[in-house]
Amino acid sequence: MKVSAIIKKIFLWEILKGLALTLSRLFTKPVTRRYPKEKRQAAPGFRGLHALVRNPVTGDAKCVGCGLCAAVCPSKCINIHTIDGPDHQKIVERYEIEVLRCVFCAFCVEACPYGAISLTEHFEYSNYSRDDFYMTRDKLLSNWDKYMSGKKGIEYFERFWRPKSEDFTAHDDQAVFSGSRPETERPDGD
Repeated sequence: MKVSAIIKKIFLWEILKGLALTLSRLFTKPVTRRYPKEKRQAAPGFRGLHALVRNPVTGDAKCVGCGLCAAVCPSKCINIHTIDGPDHQKIVERYEIEVLRCVFCAFCVEACPYGAISLTEHFEYSNYSRDDFYMTRDKLLSNWDKYMSGKKGIEYFERFWRPKSEDFTAHDDQAVFSGSRPETERPDGD
């Protein structure tokens, strides 16, 4: 063991460095924000409260009850109950999310082929009852109306959620079926 290491152990060098750092910060202005008065804006793409996307044409939810969001959810917090409607179509009877179990990973948003669920930028939703964190279909649709309706929702899906169809284009080295790539794009000149 070197002499410098022994001296550092005897005089508790690391503890003295930590105390010096503490004393240097002791008389500086604190960085604390006073929350109700000073609110921070959510970063773009923030994953907050859930919402079911409303179809702009019909005004109903876009969800068709395929169940991909519930299947991919790691915390199993999404429950979808469907019934058979006329012409053997699925009708979403109940769509429920237990927000307290959710880990906000956004796998449900990425798995949905219809863009029927989103995570809004709203993050202020504390309460004293667990029942308020059990989101039903009506609550989820009202979340869309409050926080994501109009151009904001469309822009949110365009900017932050992948994969999109342009992510699935073939590159020059990729093997493709004959006739699927236009003649002008073939690298070998066949």
